[in-house]
Amino acid sequence: MAHHTFRTPISEAQARQLRVNDTVTLEGTLYGIRDATLIHMFDRGRKTRFDLAGHAVIHTAPSVKKVAPDAAHPAGYAPICVGTTTSDRMERFTRPLMVQNGVRLIIGKGGLRENSARAFQDLGGAYLAIIGGAAALETTWVEAIEDVDLDDLNPESLWKFRVRGFGPLVVAMDSHGGSLYERVKTDSQARRAQALASLGVKSL
Repeated sequence: MAHHTFRTPISEAQARQLRVNDTVTLEGTLYGIRDATLIHMFDRGRKTRFDLAGHAVIHTAPSVKKVAPDAAHPAGYAPICVGTTTSDRMERFTRPLMVQNGVRLIIGKGGLRENSARAFQDLGGAYLAIIGGAAALETTWVEAIEDVDLDDLNPESLWKFRVRGFGPLVVAMDSHGGSLYERVKTDSQARRAQALASLGVKSL
């Protein structure tokens, strides 16, 4: 288990350094993205002016406040609460994000599934997990909202955050086929079978 501090964007080689249970802290740019953003990008053919190649995206629809643009708030928004949403329903967008936009890291909670695992292996990427309920802490890692695109979808716009010390995040899925979620599933099933056997009950 190792800790990595990355300033985005990162290379494929850096993404492939990561192993399940490693931790990562991000510096620099982080993009916020969610269901509506992805649906408009990949189902409705909308383009973003942002270059996501080598970057990390976080599954979020942040609470923000409209403010006068200034040095601290270049996009005219102040972050109020940058929380993370459950990733599973965005499973089908992992490969397109990586192939078409060059995304390397996906941050969320709850994990992704087999198709995402294969995309991480094929293309060199990883899933970084955040514990649910940590939105207040996450928000302290966001220095500013630097820019925003597809803002008619607000709050599911495509957000460009400037982050500092964003983490540590746990590598929950890596590019080598490792998955913390599969390990937990296997371990829990084994313990369930042992418990049932101790009671004389056959496992189904």
